[in-house]
Amino acid sequence: MQRVMIIGGPGSGKTTLALELGERTGLPVFHMDQIHHLPGWVERDREEKGRLCSEVHARERWIFEGNHSAAYPERVARADTCIWLDLPVSLRLARVVWRTLRHYGQDRPSLPENCPERFSREFFAFIWRTRNTTRVRPLAIKADPPPHLTFVHITSVAELRRYLASLNLTVCAALAQTSG
Repeated sequence: MQRVMIIGGPGSGKTTLALELGERTGLPVFHMDQIHHLPGWVERDREEKGRLCSEVHARERWIFEGNHSAAYPERVARADTCIWLDLPVSLRLARVVWRTLRHYGQDRPSLPENCPERFSREFFAFIWRTRNTTRVRPLAIKADPPPHLTFVHITSVAELRRYLASLNLTVCAALAQTSG
């Protein structure tokens, strides 16, 4: 696990998982939100986002969380692991409400400066409106992953907990083999 792609809808837990995996593995974590937005909630143009994504993809080691599906082909080609957090939209909406309340008026660490958390009717509508269409590309990757890619499809919090626990077991087993 050297290049990890974490995808999923808003509120699925991409940032939290990326930070957890980064802490466990020592891999550097990159957030798509920092590429997508400039300070003041200004969206970067598509070409600039693509260039910045390519810079991350070119690195030897990374955890890259976030979507920007236009960059999926390049990211899939470079990643060795893809984790798709495919949680129910009701849970994701509840998490976005909680996140907004918790950070309201403040910048979240995964966002650029001067992007204070706020309630946005448009954002909630986007989450609801795209709840099915945003699954198309991850489903295609899952259906035909390249041979080098380990694809992990997580559909519940319990599955995520089991996956993280299995990583602990794997890391412990690897450490036992190297120290034995």
